[in-house]
Amino acid sequence: MVYVVLIVALLIGAPIAISIIAALLTFMSMNDAPYAIRIVATEMYKSLNSYPLLAIPLFVLAGELMNESGITQRIIAFANVLVGRMRAGLAMVNIWASVIFAGLSGSAVADTSALGRVFIPEMEKHGYTREFAAALTAASSVIGPIIPPSIPVIIYALTVTGVTVPSLFLAGVIPGILLAIFLSAYVMLTVKVDKGDQSSDLVSTPPAQALLGGILPLLMPFFVVGSILLGIVTPTEAATFAVAYALILGGLVYRKISFAALPRIFSDAMRDSAVILAIIAAVGAANWLLTYNQVPNMLTDWVVGNVDSKTTFLLATIVLFLFVGLFLEGIAAMLVLVPILHPIAVSMGVDPVHFGILVIFNLMIGLITPPLGLCLFVAEGIAQVGMAKLTRAILPFFFVEVLVLLILTFVPQTVIWLPQALGY
Repeated sequence: MVYVVLIVALLIGAPIAISIIAALLTFMSMNDAPYAIRIVATEMYKSLNSYPLLAIPLFVLAGELMNESGITQRIIAFANVLVGRMRAGLAMVNIWASVIFAGLSGSAVADTSALGRVFIPEMEKHGYTREFAAALTAASSVIGPIIPPSIPVIIYALTVTGVTVPSLFLAGVIPGILLAIFLSAYVMLTVKVDKGDQSSDLVSTPPAQALLGGILPLLMPFFVVGSILLGIVTPTEAATFAVAYALILGGLVYRKISFAALPRIFSDAMRDSAVILAIIAAVGAANWLLTYNQVPNMLTDWVVGNVDSKTTFLLATIVLFLFVGLFLEGIAAMLVLVPILHPIAVSMGVDPVHFGILVIFNLMIGLITPPLGLCLFVAEGIAQVGMAKLTRAILPFFFVEVLVLLILTFVPQTVIWLPQALGY
Protein backbone atom coordinates (compact mmCIF):
# COMPACT_ATOMS: atom_id res chain seq x y z
CA MET A 1 0.00 0.00 0.00
CA VAL A 2 2.84 2.40 0.83
CA TYR A 3 4.45 1.93 -2.58
CA VAL A 4 1.07 2.34 -4.27
CA VAL A 5 0.59 5.71 -2.57
CA LEU A 6 4.10 6.82 -3.57
CA ILE A 7 3.74 5.74 -7.21
CA VAL A 8 0.22 7.18 -7.60
CA ALA A 9 1.31 10.50 -6.09
CA LEU A 10 4.26 10.71 -8.49
CA LEU A 11 2.12 9.74 -11.50
CA ILE A 12 -0.47 12.44 -10.82
CA GLY A 13 2.31 15.03 -10.68
CA ALA A 14 2.59 15.65 -6.94
CA PRO A 15 5.96 17.10 -5.88
CA ILE A 16 8.47 14.44 -4.86
CA ALA A 17 8.67 15.69 -1.27
CA ILE A 18 4.86 15.61 -0.89
CA SER A 19 4.74 12.12 -2.42
CA ILE A 20 7.32 10.81 0.07
CA ILE A 21 5.53 12.38 3.04
CA ALA A 22 2.20 10.90 1.87
CA ALA A 23 3.75 7.43 1.68
CA LEU A 24 5.40 7.96 5.07
CA LEU A 25 2.13 8.95 6.75
CA THR A 26 0.35 6.01 5.11
CA PHE A 27 2.92 3.61 6.56
CA MET A 28 2.59 5.18 10.02
CA SER A 29 -1.22 4.96 9.94
CA MET A 30 -1.12 1.24 9.05
CA ASN A 31 1.02 0.21 12.03
CA ASP A 32 0.45 0.00 15.77
CA ALA A 33 3.81 1.46 16.78
CA PRO A 34 3.63 4.64 18.89
CA TYR A 35 4.12 7.08 16.02
CA ALA A 36 3.24 10.74 16.23
CA ILE A 37 2.89 13.28 13.43
CA ARG A 38 5.19 15.65 15.30
CA ILE A 39 8.02 13.16 14.81
CA VAL A 40 7.80 13.73 11.05
CA ALA A 41 8.11 17.49 11.51
CA THR A 42 10.97 17.04 13.98
CA GLU A 43 12.93 14.74 11.68
CA MET A 44 12.36 17.04 8.70
CA TYR A 45 13.71 19.96 10.69
CA LYS A 46 16.71 17.95 11.92
CA SER A 47 17.53 17.01 8.32
CA LEU A 48 17.84 20.69 7.37
CA ASN A 49 19.40 21.98 10.59
CA SER A 50 22.90 21.82 9.14
CA TYR A 51 25.31 24.66 8.40
CA PRO A 52 27.07 22.77 5.56
CA LEU A 53 23.72 22.47 3.72
CA LEU A 54 23.91 26.23 3.09
CA ALA A 55 26.32 25.32 0.32
CA ILE A 56 23.40 24.02 -1.77
CA PRO A 57 21.36 27.26 -2.17
CA LEU A 58 24.58 29.24 -2.52
CA PHE A 59 25.89 27.07 -5.37
CA VAL A 60 22.45 27.21 -7.01
CA LEU A 61 22.58 31.01 -6.79
CA ALA A 62 26.11 31.09 -8.19
CA GLY A 63 24.95 29.00 -11.14
CA GLU A 64 22.01 31.34 -11.80
CA LEU A 65 24.31 34.37 -11.71
CA MET A 66 26.83 32.76 -14.07
CA ASN A 67 24.04 31.84 -16.48
CA GLU A 68 22.81 35.44 -16.42
CA SER A 69 26.33 36.75 -17.06
CA GLY A 70 26.22 35.89 -20.75
CA ILE A 71 29.01 33.35 -20.47
CA THR A 72 27.35 30.74 -22.70
CA GLN A 73 28.68 32.28 -25.92
CA ARG A 74 32.13 32.70 -24.34
CA ILE A 75 32.20 29.01 -23.38
CA ILE A 76 31.09 27.98 -26.87
CA ALA A 77 33.74 30.20 -28.47
CA PHE A 78 36.41 28.73 -26.18
CA ALA A 79 35.36 25.13 -26.94
CA ASN A 80 35.17 25.99 -30.65
CA VAL A 81 38.84 26.97 -30.68
CA LEU A 82 39.79 23.70 -28.94
CA VAL A 83 37.83 21.11 -30.95
CA GLY A 84 35.81 22.93 -33.61
CA ARG A 85 38.11 21.96 -36.49
CA MET A 86 37.89 18.23 -35.79
CA ARG A 87 35.56 15.88 -37.66
CA ALA A 88 31.93 16.52 -36.69
CA GLY A 89 33.30 19.67 -35.15
CA LEU A 90 30.02 21.27 -34.14
CA ALA A 91 28.93 18.14 -32.27
CA MET A 92 32.35 18.05 -30.60
CA VAL A 93 31.98 21.68 -29.51
CA ASN A 94 28.60 20.77 -28.00
CA ILE A 95 30.18 18.01 -25.88
CA TRP A 96 33.20 19.96 -24.68
CA ALA A 97 31.19 23.10 -24.01
CA SER A 98 29.27 20.91 -21.54
CA VAL A 99 32.56 19.95 -19.88
CA ILE A 100 33.42 23.63 -19.39
CA PHE A 101 29.87 24.53 -18.35
CA ALA A 102 29.99 21.72 -15.77
CA GLY A 103 32.64 23.60 -13.82
CA LEU A 104 30.36 26.63 -13.55
CA SER A 105 26.83 25.41 -12.87
CA GLY A 106 27.15 21.80 -11.67
CA SER A 107 23.64 21.23 -13.02
CA ALA A 108 22.71 19.02 -15.96
CA VAL A 109 19.34 20.71 -16.44
CA ALA A 110 20.94 24.18 -16.58
CA ASP A 111 23.46 22.83 -19.10
CA THR A 112 20.72 21.41 -21.35
CA SER A 113 18.71 24.61 -21.19
CA ALA A 114 21.54 27.08 -21.77
CA LEU A 115 23.49 25.19 -24.44
CA GLY A 116 20.48 23.58 -26.09
CA ARG A 117 19.00 26.92 -27.12
CA VAL A 118 22.19 27.66 -29.05
CA PHE A 119 23.28 24.26 -30.35
CA ILE A 120 20.02 22.58 -31.38
CA PRO A 121 19.02 25.12 -34.07
CA GLU A 122 22.65 25.69 -35.10
CA MET A 123 23.40 21.99 -35.56
CA GLU A 124 20.25 21.60 -37.64
CA LYS A 125 21.54 24.33 -39.99
CA HIS A 126 24.72 22.33 -40.51
CA GLY A 127 23.07 19.05 -41.50
CA TYR A 128 22.41 17.30 -38.19
CA THR A 129 18.87 16.15 -37.53
CA ARG A 130 17.08 18.15 -34.88
CA GLU A 131 16.46 15.08 -32.72
CA PHE A 132 20.16 14.12 -32.87
CA ALA A 133 21.18 17.62 -31.77
CA ALA A 134 18.71 17.51 -28.88
CA ALA A 135 19.82 14.01 -27.84
CA LEU A 136 23.51 14.94 -27.90
CA THR A 137 22.87 18.09 -25.87
CA ALA A 138 20.94 16.15 -23.22
CA ALA A 139 23.46 13.29 -23.13
CA SER A 140 26.49 15.55 -22.76
CA SER A 141 24.76 17.55 -20.01
CA VAL A 142 25.09 14.49 -17.74
CA ILE A 143 28.74 15.56 -17.37
CA GLY A 144 27.56 18.63 -15.40
CA PRO A 145 26.88 17.02 -11.99
CA ILE A 146 29.97 14.78 -12.21
CA ILE A 147 32.75 17.33 -12.76
CA PRO A 148 33.19 19.64 -9.73
CA PRO A 149 31.70 21.73 -8.30
CA SER A 150 28.61 19.53 -8.18
CA ILE A 151 25.41 19.89 -6.15
CA PRO A 152 24.68 16.11 -6.06
CA VAL A 153 28.23 15.49 -4.79
CA ILE A 154 27.75 18.02 -1.98
CA ILE A 155 24.43 16.46 -1.00
CA TYR A 156 25.94 12.97 -1.09
CA ALA A 157 28.91 13.98 1.04
CA LEU A 158 27.13 16.17 3.57
CA THR A 159 23.82 14.40 4.13
CA VAL A 160 24.34 10.76 3.32
CA THR A 161 27.64 9.14 4.16
CA GLY A 162 30.18 11.54 5.60
CA VAL A 163 32.57 10.98 2.68
CA THR A 164 34.49 14.24 2.26
CA VAL A 165 33.54 16.78 -0.39
CA PRO A 166 37.15 17.26 -1.61
CA SER A 167 37.65 13.53 -2.21
CA LEU A 168 34.40 13.25 -4.19
CA PHE A 169 35.16 16.43 -6.14
CA LEU A 170 38.51 15.01 -7.22
CA ALA A 171 37.02 11.59 -7.91
CA GLY A 172 34.55 13.09 -10.39
CA VAL A 173 37.15 14.72 -12.65
CA ILE A 174 38.37 11.65 -14.57
CA PRO A 175 34.89 10.07 -14.95
CA GLY A 176 33.53 13.33 -16.36
CA ILE A 177 36.35 13.70 -18.86
CA LEU A 178 36.16 9.99 -19.71
CA LEU A 179 32.47 10.37 -20.53
CA ALA A 180 33.24 13.34 -22.78
CA ILE A 181 35.93 11.32 -24.58
CA PHE A 182 33.62 8.37 -25.19
CA LEU A 183 30.80 10.60 -26.44
CA SER A 184 33.29 12.36 -28.73
CA ALA A 185 34.59 9.04 -30.07
CA TYR A 186 31.07 7.84 -30.80
CA VAL A 187 30.21 11.07 -32.62
CA MET A 188 33.40 11.06 -34.68
CA LEU A 189 32.95 7.42 -35.70
CA THR A 190 29.25 7.46 -36.54
CA VAL A 191 28.10 10.92 -37.58
CA LYS A 192 27.65 11.68 -41.25
CA VAL A 193 26.80 15.28 -41.99
CA ASP A 194 25.49 16.08 -45.45
CA LYS A 195 26.05 19.82 -45.32
CA GLY A 196 29.37 21.39 -44.45
CA ASP A 197 29.97 21.18 -40.72
CA GLN A 198 31.85 24.41 -40.21
CA SER A 199 31.59 24.90 -36.49
CA SER A 200 33.47 28.18 -36.71
CA ASP A 201 30.28 29.68 -38.15
CA LEU A 202 28.74 29.37 -34.70
CA VAL A 203 30.80 32.24 -33.36
CA SER A 204 32.60 35.08 -35.02
CA THR A 205 35.09 35.61 -32.21
CA PRO A 206 38.76 35.44 -33.29
CA PRO A 207 40.61 32.49 -31.71
CA ALA A 208 42.89 34.59 -29.50
CA GLN A 209 39.97 36.64 -28.23
CA ALA A 210 37.90 33.48 -27.65
CA LEU A 211 40.66 31.94 -25.55
CA LEU A 212 41.08 35.09 -23.49
CA GLY A 213 37.31 35.44 -23.10
CA GLY A 214 37.08 31.97 -21.61
CA ILE A 215 39.74 32.51 -18.96
CA LEU A 216 37.68 34.43 -16.39
CA PRO A 217 34.74 31.99 -16.35
CA LEU A 218 37.15 29.05 -16.15
CA LEU A 219 38.92 30.54 -13.14
CA MET A 220 35.83 30.14 -10.94
CA PRO A 221 35.88 26.33 -10.62
CA PHE A 222 39.65 26.40 -10.11
CA PHE A 223 39.33 28.93 -7.29
CA VAL A 224 36.32 27.24 -5.70
CA VAL A 225 37.54 23.64 -5.88
CA GLY A 226 41.18 24.60 -5.24
CA SER A 227 40.35 26.53 -2.07
CA ILE A 228 38.40 23.53 -0.73
CA LEU A 229 41.17 21.07 -1.58
CA LEU A 230 43.80 23.25 0.08
CA GLY A 231 41.74 23.40 3.26
CA ILE A 232 41.43 27.18 3.09
CA VAL A 233 37.64 27.20 3.15
CA THR A 234 34.76 24.83 3.77
CA PRO A 235 32.36 23.98 0.91
CA THR A 236 29.86 26.48 2.32
CA GLU A 237 32.45 29.27 2.41
CA ALA A 238 33.58 28.32 -1.09
CA ALA A 239 29.98 28.65 -2.25
CA THR A 240 29.82 32.21 -0.91
CA PHE A 241 33.02 32.95 -2.84
CA ALA A 242 31.43 31.54 -5.99
CA VAL A 243 28.42 33.85 -5.55
CA ALA A 244 30.66 36.89 -5.05
CA TYR A 245 32.81 35.95 -8.06
CA ALA A 246 29.73 35.50 -10.26
CA LEU A 247 28.31 38.87 -9.14
CA ILE A 248 31.56 40.68 -9.88
CA LEU A 249 32.02 38.94 -13.21
CA GLY A 250 28.45 39.48 -14.40
CA GLY A 251 27.82 42.91 -12.87
CA LEU A 252 31.14 44.73 -13.10
CA VAL A 253 33.27 42.96 -15.71
CA TYR A 254 30.76 41.84 -18.36
CA ARG A 255 28.01 44.29 -17.25
CA LYS A 256 25.31 41.74 -18.05
CA ILE A 257 23.63 41.67 -14.63
CA SER A 258 21.66 44.74 -13.64
CA PHE A 259 20.30 45.58 -10.21
CA ALA A 260 16.80 45.27 -11.65
CA ALA A 261 17.50 41.64 -12.59
CA LEU A 262 18.75 40.59 -9.14
CA PRO A 263 15.31 40.00 -7.52
CA ARG A 264 14.36 37.63 -10.36
CA ILE A 265 17.70 35.80 -10.18
CA PHE A 266 17.48 35.41 -6.40
CA SER A 267 13.86 34.24 -6.53
CA ASP A 268 14.73 31.65 -9.21
CA ALA A 269 17.60 30.40 -7.05
CA MET A 270 15.38 30.24 -3.96
CA ARG A 271 12.74 28.28 -5.86
CA ASP A 272 15.23 25.72 -7.17
CA SER A 273 16.90 25.44 -3.76
CA ALA A 274 13.56 24.96 -2.01
CA VAL A 275 12.77 21.98 -4.24
CA ILE A 276 16.06 20.29 -3.32
CA LEU A 277 15.83 21.09 0.40
CA ALA A 278 12.21 19.92 0.61
CA ILE A 279 13.27 16.57 -0.80
CA ILE A 280 16.13 16.36 1.71
CA ALA A 281 13.72 17.10 4.58
CA ALA A 282 11.13 14.55 3.43
CA VAL A 283 13.71 11.84 2.85
CA GLY A 284 15.26 12.57 6.25
CA ALA A 285 11.94 11.75 7.91
CA ALA A 286 11.51 8.64 5.77
CA ASN A 287 15.02 7.45 6.63
CA TRP A 288 14.26 7.86 10.33
CA LEU A 289 11.20 5.63 9.92
CA LEU A 290 13.17 3.00 8.01
CA THR A 291 15.90 3.02 10.66
CA TYR A 292 13.35 2.84 13.49
CA ASN A 293 11.89 -0.30 11.90
CA GLN A 294 15.38 -1.74 11.29
CA VAL A 295 14.84 -1.99 7.54
CA PRO A 296 18.50 -1.18 6.72
CA ASN A 297 19.69 -3.89 9.11
CA MET A 298 17.33 -6.47 7.65
CA LEU A 299 18.33 -5.61 4.09
CA THR A 300 22.01 -5.69 5.00
CA ASP A 301 21.66 -9.13 6.58
CA TRP A 302 19.80 -10.40 3.52
CA VAL A 303 22.37 -9.06 1.06
CA VAL A 304 25.33 -10.36 3.08
CA GLY A 305 23.65 -13.76 3.28
CA ASN A 306 22.67 -14.01 -0.38
CA VAL A 307 25.17 -11.95 -2.41
CA ASP A 308 28.47 -13.78 -2.44
CA SER A 309 30.77 -11.32 -4.24
CA LYS A 310 31.53 -7.64 -4.63
CA THR A 311 31.07 -7.93 -8.41
CA THR A 312 27.53 -9.29 -8.03
CA PHE A 313 26.68 -6.55 -5.57
CA LEU A 314 27.96 -3.79 -7.85
CA LEU A 315 26.11 -5.17 -10.87
CA ALA A 316 22.91 -5.45 -8.84
CA THR A 317 23.40 -1.87 -7.63
CA ILE A 318 23.82 -0.60 -11.20
CA VAL A 319 20.63 -2.32 -12.33
CA LEU A 320 18.74 -1.04 -9.27
CA PHE A 321 19.77 2.58 -9.71
CA LEU A 322 19.18 2.54 -13.48
CA PHE A 323 15.68 1.21 -12.83
CA VAL A 324 14.93 3.64 -10.00
CA GLY A 325 16.26 6.49 -12.15
CA LEU A 326 13.47 5.85 -14.63
CA PHE A 327 10.84 6.93 -12.12
CA LEU A 328 12.46 8.92 -9.32
CA GLU A 329 14.47 12.12 -9.36
CA GLY A 330 18.17 11.44 -8.76
CA ILE A 331 18.64 13.33 -5.50
CA ALA A 332 15.56 11.74 -3.95
CA ALA A 333 16.66 8.27 -5.04
CA MET A 334 20.14 8.88 -3.66
CA LEU A 335 18.86 10.06 -0.29
CA VAL A 336 16.52 7.10 0.06
CA LEU A 337 18.77 4.27 -1.12
CA VAL A 338 22.34 5.26 -0.26
CA PRO A 339 21.96 5.17 3.56
CA ILE A 340 20.91 1.54 3.11
CA LEU A 341 23.38 0.48 0.41
CA HIS A 342 26.47 2.40 1.51
CA PRO A 343 27.16 0.32 4.64
CA ILE A 344 26.68 -2.87 2.60
CA ALA A 345 29.13 -1.62 -0.03
CA VAL A 346 31.74 -0.79 2.60
CA SER A 347 31.26 -4.17 4.30
CA MET A 348 31.92 -5.87 0.94
CA GLY A 349 35.17 -3.97 0.42
CA VAL A 350 33.99 -1.26 -1.98
CA ASP A 351 35.85 2.05 -1.57
CA PRO A 352 33.35 4.66 -0.22
CA VAL A 353 34.53 7.33 -2.68
CA HIS A 354 34.32 4.88 -5.57
CA PHE A 355 30.79 3.89 -4.56
CA GLY A 356 29.73 7.52 -4.24
CA ILE A 357 30.77 8.44 -7.78
CA LEU A 358 29.17 5.27 -9.15
CA VAL A 359 25.86 6.18 -7.50
CA ILE A 360 25.94 9.78 -8.74
CA PHE A 361 26.99 8.78 -12.28
CA ASN A 362 24.32 6.08 -12.33
CA LEU A 363 21.51 8.36 -11.24
CA MET A 364 22.56 11.16 -13.59
CA ILE A 365 22.00 8.76 -16.48
CA GLY A 366 18.39 8.76 -15.28
CA LEU A 367 18.18 12.39 -16.39
CA ILE A 368 18.13 11.24 -20.04
CA THR A 369 15.86 8.20 -19.71
CA PRO A 370 12.08 8.29 -20.16
CA PRO A 371 9.53 8.60 -18.77
CA LEU A 372 10.75 11.19 -16.21
CA GLY A 373 14.22 12.25 -17.45
CA LEU A 374 14.39 16.00 -16.73
CA CYS A 375 17.09 16.74 -19.33
CA LEU A 376 15.08 14.82 -21.90
CA PHE A 377 12.05 17.02 -21.21
CA VAL A 378 14.11 20.23 -21.40
CA ALA A 379 15.75 19.19 -24.68
CA GLU A 380 12.41 18.20 -26.19
CA GLY A 381 10.91 21.50 -25.09
CA ILE A 382 13.56 23.30 -27.11
CA ALA A 383 13.68 20.95 -30.10
CA GLN A 384 9.94 20.22 -30.36
CA VAL A 385 10.53 16.89 -32.13
CA GLY A 386 8.32 14.66 -29.99
CA MET A 387 9.39 12.43 -27.14
CA ALA A 388 9.28 9.24 -29.24
CA LYS A 389 11.79 10.57 -31.79
CA LEU A 390 14.03 12.00 -29.10
CA THR A 391 13.99 8.74 -27.13
CA ARG A 392 15.11 6.78 -30.20
CA ALA A 393 17.85 9.34 -30.89
CA ILE A 394 19.20 9.25 -27.35
CA LEU A 395 19.32 5.45 -27.07
CA PRO A 396 22.89 5.11 -28.51
CA PHE A 397 24.14 7.79 -26.11
CA PHE A 398 22.48 5.94 -23.23
CA PHE A 399 24.46 2.79 -24.12
CA VAL A 400 27.68 4.82 -24.38
CA GLU A 401 27.09 6.20 -20.88
CA VAL A 402 26.31 2.75 -19.48
CA LEU A 403 29.56 1.50 -21.03
CA VAL A 404 31.49 4.26 -19.26
CA LEU A 405 29.65 3.38 -16.03
CA LEU A 406 30.76 -0.25 -16.35
CA ILE A 407 34.37 0.87 -16.90
CA LEU A 408 34.21 3.05 -13.79
CA THR A 409 32.68 0.16 -11.85
CA PHE A 410 35.24 -2.50 -12.71
CA VAL A 411 38.29 -0.27 -13.05
CA PRO A 412 38.13 1.55 -9.70
CA GLN A 413 41.38 3.42 -10.33
CA THR A 414 39.59 5.57 -12.90
CA VAL A 415 37.69 7.02 -9.94
CA ILE A 416 39.97 6.83 -6.91
CA TRP A 417 43.39 7.42 -8.47
CA LEU A 418 43.25 11.22 -8.47
CA PRO A 419 42.03 11.70 -4.86
CA GLN A 420 44.54 9.11 -3.65
CA ALA A 421 47.37 10.73 -5.60
CA LEU A 422 46.59 14.06 -3.92
CA GLY A 423 46.26 12.53 -0.47
CA TYR A 424 42.46 12.34 -0.06
